[in-house]
Amino acid sequence: MCLASVWGEMKTVDMSHDLSIATPLWGGLPKFNFTILHRDNTSRGFWLEMNAFQVPEHSGTHLDAPSHLSEGSWRTQRIPMDNLFGPGVVINVTDKVLADPDYRVKTSDLSQWEANYGRIPPNAVIIMNSGWQYKFPNRTLVFNSADPEDTSTYHFPGWHEETVQWLVDNRKVNIIGVDTPSMDYGQSTHFPVHILLGKNRIPGLENVANLDNVPKHGATIYVPVVKLYDCSGGPARVFATYDDDATVICFASRVSLGVSFVLLLFVFLFPYVLLIRVNRRERAC
Repeated sequence: MCLASVWGEMKTVDMSHDLSIATPLWGGLPKFNFTILHRDNTSRGFWLEMNAFQVPEHSGTHLDAPSHLSEGSWRTQRIPMDNLFGPGVVINVTDKVLADPDYRVKTSDLSQWEANYGRIPPNAVIIMNSGWQYKFPNRTLVFNSADPEDTSTYHFPGWHEETVQWLVDNRKVNIIGVDTPSMDYGQSTHFPVHILLGKNRIPGLENVANLDNVPKHGATIYVPVVKLYDCSGGPARVFATYDDDATVICFASRVSLGVSFVLLLFVFLFPYVLLIRVNRRERAC
């Protein structure tokens, strides 16, 4: 039993980058377009703002629907609501990425997380934190390329397909994500992670922000993607909630319950033990 939800202070973290004309887009995609339709007082005397925008599905902080690279899999509107949130698991590989910008998350990174925090919980939202979030919105830095229009020049970290396969086989996962532009690392040409996720109906979350402000465990991450009909993904306002005092309060409550359990055992068992000793004395006499 944990009393944190009653006594703790709930924190919320916005995990999305702004979606704007400055958003770094994958080479070859049409540019973000934002048109002000009205931003002035009306003839009736009240203020009115109204805009129109056009953007590729896979722009900024967004969710890849399983159909993105897997024919016949779920499109955006078919992803169940129960699959759009879950216990947060943040895999920090920033030190390894500093040494190798093409780093791919390994099973050993998952093993280290589980050694520190226990088994990955069911229905988890697992996100790689590579420190890449701080490169936004500089397009040259985000794609780590002097020519971001040439996708063959990209160098950034992602997930290794063997690691994702291990998660598919051994853990129940709702979403897997990255703080980079793609689930597959920048030099990928066949996108095996995307394909593997799509076949197993696991959405991929890309360009996640503010991961250093989210606990590595203990948070709940929500991914409310725009419900675009018949689409292969869409922008999302990702956020996490967690209880800042949960660890302390849960520990205190467990200690309290442990002490209470011992006291209850003493109260109920002491008369029984005393009765046995009295019976033994009477037999001895």
